[in-house]
Amino acid sequence: MATFHQIISQNLECPICLTLLKQPKSLTCSHTLCKDCLQLISQTQSDKKIITCPICRRGTSIPSGDVDKLQTNISLSSLVQELKIKSPTCTVCERVDDKSPAVCFCEDCGKYMCKSCEKGHSFWKPFSTHSVVAMSEVLSGKVPLKRRRKCKKHPSEDEECFCTGCREYVCCKCGALRHSNAGHNIEEAVIHEEKIMEIVEELKKRVKSKKTTIGNHIDYIETQRNKIAIIMRKLNHDIDKTYEEYMQLLSARRKALKRQVKHWSEKFEKELQVMEEESRRAISRMNAMEELVTNGMKVPLEKDALFAHDTLCDNLKSFLGRDDPDDQSPRGVTQRAKKISLRRYEKVNELFLGELESWDVKADVELPSNSCLASLARAPGGKLAVGSSDGGIHLYFPDGKLQQTVLENVKVRRIGFLSDGRSVVRDINNKVSLYSPQWEKLDVTFETMRNFEGGLGGLTVDRDDNIYVGFGKSTNILIFTPEGGKAVRNVMCDGYIPKQIFSFHNTGKLLLTDESAVVFLDIKGKEGKVLKKEGTSAYPAVCRDDSVIVAWVKNAKGLVSIDRYTSDMKHVRNVITNFQIQCSWLWYYLQEFESGEIAFCTPCRLYIFHAI
Repeated sequence: MATFHQIISQNLECPICLTLLKQPKSLTCSHTLCKDCLQLISQTQSDKKIITCPICRRGTSIPSGDVDKLQTNISLSSLVQELKIKSPTCTVCERVDDKSPAVCFCEDCGKYMCKSCEKGHSFWKPFSTHSVVAMSEVLSGKVPLKRRRKCKKHPSEDEECFCTGCREYVCCKCGALRHSNAGHNIEEAVIHEEKIMEIVEELKKRVKSKKTTIGNHIDYIETQRNKIAIIMRKLNHDIDKTYEEYMQLLSARRKALKRQVKHWSEKFEKELQVMEEESRRAISRMNAMEELVTNGMKVPLEKDALFAHDTLCDNLKSFLGRDDPDDQSPRGVTQRAKKISLRRYEKVNELFLGELESWDVKADVELPSNSCLASLARAPGGKLAVGSSDGGIHLYFPDGKLQQTVLENVKVRRIGFLSDGRSVVRDINNKVSLYSPQWEKLDVTFETMRNFEGGLGGLTVDRDDNIYVGFGKSTNILIFTPEGGKAVRNVMCDGYIPKQIFSFHNTGKLLLTDESAVVFLDIKGKEGKVLKKEGTSAYPAVCRDDSVIVAWVKNAKGLVSIDRYTSDMKHVRNVITNFQIQCSWLWYYLQEFESGEIAFCTPCRLYIFHAI
């Protein structure tokens, strides 16, 4: 008949914590573990609705993500309670019948002892260093038993060897008889356990290092939060100073500005909070993994416990192999906060009702390369760049004067500008090149698709200097970094042709037109709002404040109307209505100067509108 000791080790131990099962929960694979151990495992996984069994690695759905709702193994739970009530008997006494109840357990001898035997045991000098544990501690599960199991084939022999091929403990006789063939490798159990301990210790060192790195990242986030708080306080101070100077007339405006500051403050805090929470979750997962791996070394591992421990070590190694958090993200939030400043409004008497606005033509300019317009982009220094497929880029001031023409030998299809003044040029062969602020070609190569593969399309640069290159034939957008090389991401355009594309500064979302409609896409290419007007072609642009302007062109009549919208495409007002253009073609471009003027470009002329 199996002893009490054997019943515990074979049936009622949790393979994770190696103690009596506490609130045992069954997985769909039929393995049973403690509820607390399952909760720890759940903390180490990104998907809280699925838990992976550490023994067989099969998944189990967690109702509502709550481990407590998993099926309780009532049979095992009852047996555990019954065994806790029933005390084991002394295994040292020579009496066969009516043995005395055990009061303690010697971890070195592997024996249960009654009070009398324990007293004699303590008198023997060779046993004075043995670890003796009270039965109350053993039965409560607080102290796991360190022990060597007896071999089932040779009951008098301890399992002091380990077969690495079979992944099990064996006695020396079994090692020599049953595990001597090819594929078996016998080593001392102590040596095997020392190897596992070395692995665990190394993992713990890596955990400590990783936690330090992530902890430093959290501290850095806090530093950025403090910097943003200083920026926000300065903004509030500037707003208050303006309010004091114009107390009565600026009361309503002051409230509006503070709402904007609150909006930005909450936005930046939310972004930092997401970063911080992600880092704290990483530490929490590592703590849980570390605890699970460390628990596995309380006793020699075998069978389910060994498979579980291997799984937990693999999971922790995989997690520790992840890249450390990058301080660039919180720093970028602070940099965007620094760009916000208070622009004092001097037309005090007009603030209560707002300002009346009327737009008219400021300049009507014939382009140098007639009928060869290919691109229009906002350039550094408050200028606009007009690209020509005949060759060259023409730079215009807001009053319509031509400042200079550059890259005359480059047949330009699209153009964009990075934040440091460098330009990105896409030629008529779909080759994308990078130029310095002085218009010198840089040694950077972009692996784009050729004309017959992807077709023509738009180009834009986002707030982080990522370069978006659209392809009309394959209806997709490739995203590159300024370092060139292969695209880092591919966005499908949901069937729309990205003839012209634009990036929003604050949200990172995309705006494109295939000339029949204005389409909003998220960063994954999922379609958002679509704007259309029957009988017109659409040519949009994203403004400095992320508002949107759209030129609606009636090609047959040569009439253009320009409307302004919010970033979520709510109509604000009409800017230009039915303006007659001199020539009607099938492609146009729209853009806003840094100073607020609006430029509308046909293949042969540049129209500049301003508020009067």
